[in-house]
Amino acid sequence: MSETVTITYGNQTIDLPIIIGTEGEKAIDISVLRKKTGLITLDPGYANTGSCLSSITYMNGESGILRYRGIPVEELAEKSIFTETAYLLINGELPTRNQLNHFSVLLNDNSLIHEDMQFFFQNFPRASHPMGILSSMVTALRSFYPELKITEEEELNLMVTRLLSKVRTLSAMSYKISRGHKVIYPRPDLTYCANFLNMMFDNPVKPHRIDETLVNALNVFWILHADHEQNCSTSTVRMVGSGRVNLYAAISAGVAALWGPLHGGANQSVIEMLERIHQSGGDVSKAIAQAKDKNHSFRLMGFGHRVYKTYDPRAVIMKKMCDNVLNKLCIHDPLLDIAKELEEAALKDDYFIEHNLYPNVDFYSGIVLRAMGIPTSMFTVMFAIGRLPGWIAQWKESLDDPNWRLSRPRQIYTGPTLRHYTPIDHR
Repeated sequence: MSETVTITYGNQTIDLPIIIGTEGEKAIDISVLRKKTGLITLDPGYANTGSCLSSITYMNGESGILRYRGIPVEELAEKSIFTETAYLLINGELPTRNQLNHFSVLLNDNSLIHEDMQFFFQNFPRASHPMGILSSMVTALRSFYPELKITEEEELNLMVTRLLSKVRTLSAMSYKISRGHKVIYPRPDLTYCANFLNMMFDNPVKPHRIDETLVNALNVFWILHADHEQNCSTSTVRMVGSGRVNLYAAISAGVAALWGPLHGGANQSVIEMLERIHQSGGDVSKAIAQAKDKNHSFRLMGFGHRVYKTYDPRAVIMKKMCDNVLNKLCIHDPLLDIAKELEEAALKDDYFIEHNLYPNVDFYSGIVLRAMGIPTSMFTVMFAIGRLPGWIAQWKESLDDPNWRLSRPRQIYTGPTLRHYTPIDHR
């Protein structure tokens, strides 16, 4: 017999079923609550509300677990590559060699963008933030590459690979144009990650040398960011997609949602925080004291997480990658020195330990991206490229959901009660 929760309201009693996930998570199904009682629930920030059933990503914040389609992210970061992980998220299973080769060929074949799109880039003001440009350009893709029939598997795969490949090219192109440099086209002989680094850093007077350490670091960075359950941007993609808009529009909305400093912009905020500490003398103990002072405006970025109440499993992996990159490149950067000192101090401080304020993935990823030569303004764009497979997988899953409904949250109205219009001369 299935479990239920009984709610009593006035003289009425109703039983609400409990939904149990494959990992033992439980949720009260309140879909009939308003119909039977006239009540709705109020949950600001949706911290206690499940918006969907999903088989894509499992995370447990209390135990520090993150799995894509059941596979621990630790195994994927160690053994997989980004394109393989993207295939897993979107299609539900790891690809065979033939499937991965076909997927890679599609990515290569669709890596170029329409030449006319360069005119769009040229007309954005130079000071435009790359995320605003990226969101606009993803929407523009709909005009240059009309939406295909999403009911046809082959055409859906083509649309998916177009996005995965062209967004990467658009991102590198936006950086080159912002610097006034010659645009570098993708090469068919390079892997997905190596191609991006080459498009970013190659130039006619100094050809880019492919460094496998950095290629591997980028693979790991994008794998760790590929999906993260129903976060702000993913929920946005699902909500916008529930209106049955085209995939380009849904992804563009996800890019816009990721832009904010409390979500995708967190790794950029880490570097900006380190710069402020450096400019004020580099006193880490002072920064720690200010972070613990509730009345001080200073906030320690890159520590703690909305969901994880223990160490962020992605941070453990990214820390190893961070140490590997810094050692390989022999980088001596005052900001990176401050970061390592800040990390050591926070991990020994009782206040941070008691409040579960461990370094999160944003803390280390910002350091890695800086070490790789990625400009701070591009950090959130890098996050967006990594999150694309998750957004696409979530959009596709909601599209296939037989219980699909247009997203339409309710509210509790707190404004004025009925009042009537007053003519302007009597106000």
